[in-house]
Amino acid sequence: MKTLIKKGAVITAILTSTVSFLNAQVSLSGEIRPRFEYRHGFGAPADTLQKSAQFLQQRTRLNFGYKTEKVKVGIIVQDVRVWGSQAQLNTYDVNTYGLHEAWAEYNFTKKISMKLGRQELSYDDQRIMGAVDWAQQARSHDAFVLKFSDSTFNAHVGIAYNQDAVTAAGVPSTLGTYKEMQYLWLNKQIKALSVSVLALNVGKQSTVSTNSTRYVTTAGTRIEYKTKPLFIGANFYYQIGDEMGAYSSKKAPRKVSAMNAAVDVAYTLKEKFTFGLGYEYLSGQSQTDTTTAYNDVNHAFNPVFGTNHKFNGYMDYYYVGNHSNTVGLQDIIVRLKYKAEKWNVALDFHKFMTAADVYDPKESAKTSSIVAKNNSLGSEIDLTFGYKLKEGVAVTAGYSHYLTSETLAFIKGIKDYKADGRTDQISNWAYVMISFKPNFLNGK
Repeated sequence: MKTLIKKGAVITAILTSTVSFLNAQVSLSGEIRPRFEYRHGFGAPADTLQKSAQFLQQRTRLNFGYKTEKVKVGIIVQDVRVWGSQAQLNTYDVNTYGLHEAWAEYNFTKKISMKLGRQELSYDDQRIMGAVDWAQQARSHDAFVLKFSDSTFNAHVGIAYNQDAVTAAGVPSTLGTYKEMQYLWLNKQIKALSVSVLALNVGKQSTVSTNSTRYVTTAGTRIEYKTKPLFIGANFYYQIGDEMGAYSSKKAPRKVSAMNAAVDVAYTLKEKFTFGLGYEYLSGQSQTDTTTAYNDVNHAFNPVFGTNHKFNGYMDYYYVGNHSNTVGLQDIIVRLKYKAEKWNVALDFHKFMTAADVYDPKESAKTSSIVAKNNSLGSEIDLTFGYKLKEGVAVTAGYSHYLTSETLAFIKGIKDYKADGRTDQISNWAYVMISFKPNFLNGK
């Protein structure tokens, strides 16, 4: 924490000293966001004798901004820690401190600019590319982005290339990230209609050879129609490429062929009460199709850099670090929300089903044939509440309850003594978060 404050003070002094002779706008703001969580069956159904977990995690940020007619600079330093993870007499912990953003943008003209450095990349509804702001550490990329923007049309071309260190020889990309990325995002506004097209190509270093990169390309569209009472949104994305680990029967990397489709509709009465319906389909890998041609291809869709906590229930059972080679998902959603001037309350209901078959070993053994389990994955209820205090302080809270199915517990590996999926335990989650966003300096 002391290192974070020292570095923030140095950067602030440098930026502030330039104001008088550069006629620049310099801003300095912060964020302190502690969040208490209670977890019992979060991410997977609760097992017998599993105890609940309680913890407090905090994100602390200092946000620096610099702006002239031609140049913009943004720097965000952050510290993320669990309360109690560091002893009181320790003064520094390198594992909690990080540079979330450090970018510069140059405006060639009023419509064309380039932005390079560490930055968040967030587009449309964040299904494929998002900042993952719910996670205290969030997500950012080291990238170069060329932008064109006018009143009704936007085009972004992005490029990224990652390597572990400065060296004369090629080395692996950092664990947990990609080797290279290229993307094109186009957006056209036509009155109440917004149409986006995204093409994203991500190359990851092969687990077999450090000199080999395997690519997966995701391409598709997001369409939104917004009027004052009505909202309609729809997604469609298709994914092709080479899977990271597995090989096909042809001794070549297994191919990827997957898709995602979604539609959501919402209607707002008197600008306060909103009723919404939605459906999402993410393709998966069937466990009952044993043909070589089918299994030479991975049909499980990967949301790539999506803000997955936003989708498919807040208990993070799906697509939060656990979407590789899965049976996919169907999600039927009902949403209710009431929004007043200072507070809001929302209730979401999700009914989950698999998109592909789950193999049933017991029934298959009885019938001597391949049998699939019931495709129900249970349901989730999410209740959230928010309240705005003065001076940029907000309180949010939530409670989620998962009604487990035998198929879901079986897939997640939570089984009883009969090797059936366990459904007799309560799985729930609750949180309370307070966000402070002070504005230390804003202006010339």
